[in-house]
Amino acid sequence: MSDTVAASEAAIAHGSQSFAAAAKLMPAGIRDDTVMLYAWCRHADDVIDGQDLGSRPELGADPEARLVQLRADTLEALHGTAPMSPPFEALRTVARRHDFPERWPLDLIAGFEMDVEARQYRTLADTLDYSYHVAGVVGVMMARVMGVRDDRVLDRACDLGLAFQLTNIARDVIDDARIGRCYLPQDWLDSAGARIEGEIPSPELYAVIIRLLDAAEPYYDSARAGLPGLPLRCAWSIAAAARIYRAIGSRIRKGGPEAYRSRIRTSGAAKAGMALRAGRDALASRGSKGGSSRLGLWTRPRH
Repeated sequence: MSDTVAASEAAIAHGSQSFAAAAKLMPAGIRDDTVMLYAWCRHADDVIDGQDLGSRPELGADPEARLVQLRADTLEALHGTAPMSPPFEALRTVARRHDFPERWPLDLIAGFEMDVEARQYRTLADTLDYSYHVAGVVGVMMARVMGVRDDRVLDRACDLGLAFQLTNIARDVIDDARIGRCYLPQDWLDSAGARIEGEIPSPELYAVIIRLLDAAEPYYDSARAGLPGLPLRCAWSIAAAARIYRAIGSRIRKGGPEAYRSRIRTSGAAKAGMALRAGRDALASRGSKGGSSRLGLWTRPRH
């Protein structure tokens, strides 16, 4: 195992147990590359949030300066040759091995820029645009690492990222509000007469959260239709991740507003069970053709 892969493994083990569990199902070579890619994505997110300033303490609490530096370091990783820190060496290795267009890593950074600029999300389309930039494009890059070149399958991979992010927004709505962020469509909040305040959602806010979870469902279904385009073990890993994330929404639905009194998560035993069922999903996908239509779903920009 290279030093870059080892550093990426350590970052993922610390920062994302769900991803680490799903990645174990992948073939070794693909797994190393997905772990390196995810480690860079995670590092970039932490940099913008001020959680990992590394060797640049002079950037301090200025998120705009961190954003500028992150974009410069990413471009150096994509096009330069100078030695870099492990997350950027990881991006360099994966992007060159799988011939990433520059726009994909930069699209992710554009999503972080939306947070830095405190963008407002008036409609569901606005929320989906944000979700593409911070999660959908990650799905596209992951699928590319898994060997996908077909734009139709990449669209399905993007759909899974969108579903994940909508679920994240629903889960984290109270925590996000504490740091001054709201990703729920403002027109939904207005029509429901909902405000984000207190420790648990009001009935009005909870109704908006459920509406967002409902909006995520067609994207989960669309992503499942993309499984036949992935190698079998990759399909197993992705199906496991989809089941684990979808279960977060199920817990919110079953628990009602009171579910927000503690962190909404799934246990290790539950994840293991979902991984087993995901294996059946992956096997069933081998004989599947077509799948659910994407008609009416938000579609990633082609640039």
